[in-house]
Parts: sequence; structure tokens; C-alpha cells
Amino acid sequence: MAGISTHVLDVSLGRPVAGMQVELFDVATQPPRLIARTRTNHDGRTDTPMLPPAQARTGEFELRFWVADYFRTPDVFADIVPVRFTIADAAQHYHVPLLCSPWSFGTYRGS
Repeated sequence: MAGISTHVLDVSLGRPVAGMQVELFDVATQPPRLIARTRTNHDGRTDTPMLPPAQARTGEFELRFWVADYFRTPDVFADIVPVRFTIADAAQHYHVPLLCSPWSFGTYRGS
């Protein structure tokens, strides 16, 4: 299955992040074009793919995770976390999770 999906985990509490705003942009255009905007569900996932299989294509994309709005602590380290990546094969599925806390974040290409 092709397309782009994501999920968010709070590593400081060891649980999914519910209610975080996530956006997907096509960054091959100037200015970058917003493709999708949603919030994570109770399982830290989006209810639908950020880019559905029917719209899958090669290109440069950026997911933006609204970390500071979610954690709402005065000492939060990151505001909006951008994750830029390239889809080289539109037939493949790209799952891009975010692992975060109020003070750190990381990502990887999942399955």
C-alpha cells in the first residue's frame, strides 16, 4: 500500500499522543503547498493517511508536528517539528513516526 502515514508517541510518558496537530506539505512548490491537516487520535495515529494511496507520488514532502501546542509547558524545547523526506518510489508506503517529549524528538522510516 502506497501513501504517507504517521503516528506520535510521548516517550516521557510511554504512551501515544492524542490531539496533536499534524500537517503535510509538498515542499517541491514555492511556497510549500499544504496537502493535509489533522489531529492525532487516542492511539496517536491519524484517522486517515496524510497522503492516501490514490494520491501517492514521488517528490519532496514535510510533515509538521505541533509539539509545543501539545505539551504546553513553559520549558518545552521545540515548537513545530518539521520532518522533510523524499518519496523516491510512489508504489511504496512511507510511515514517518515522531517520538517526542517536551525536551526532545526523533523520527525514522517505519513500516
